[in-house]
Amino acid sequence: MSLKLAVLDSGSGTNFQAMVDAVRRGALDADIRLVICNRPGAKVIERAKAAGIICAVMDHKLWPSREAYDLAVADAILKSGADTVALAGYMRMLTPGFLNAFPHRVVNIHPALLPSFPGIHGAADAQAWGVKITGCTVHLVDEIMDHGEVIIQAAVPAIAGEPLDDLQNRIHAQEHRIYPQALQWLAENRIKMDEDGRSLHLLPGSRPLAAPSPGVLVSPPLEEGF
Repeated sequence: MSLKLAVLDSGSGTNFQAMVDAVRRGALDADIRLVICNRPGAKVIERAKAAGIICAVMDHKLWPSREAYDLAVADAILKSGADTVALAGYMRMLTPGFLNAFPHRVVNIHPALLPSFPGIHGAADAQAWGVKITGCTVHLVDEIMDHGEVIIQAAVPAIAGEPLDDLQNRIHAQEHRIYPQALQWLAENRIKMDEDGRSLHLLPGSRPLAAPSPGVLVSPPLEEGF
């Protein structure tokens, strides 16, 4: 089943680009219907144009409230025909009105191993704490910041004294692998929620597993093409 996808992005759009690239190489069965950017001038706008994908620039400052803005964004997504929403560097909390329009179909990528180090400075906070392992997490979105059910995580080493940019670059490289993988599992309807309403399980698939990158642990394992 092809995923009808909308992407919300506030910045450079590198995770959006990873999705586009995965679609092009046949690893992600998705129809990216729409990109919505809340920051005029953001790099993702150029990326969407280059990919031939509609990008709606909806400056949140022009709406009277967060709730009103989110309802307008949800309406635009529904009119595009998308049924799944991927947050890619989207720097806004979503309100219940938005989440109720796409129940269990809003996903996000976070640059840390949740539930540790939620918030906008996940990688920097992990480094400041002095952890030896950090990484990134794709998760479902709920009303609490960086709280929803985990779909997939990738772990990378954190090296004492290294520049933050080096750590972030390693994390970003894994984000660009695991986010399209998580979306492909959604496209294949393989992600199921346990009865406890908290744990997600991955149903078996047909693609062979990819060889792991040196020094990187991904759980559940990536499949061929990611």
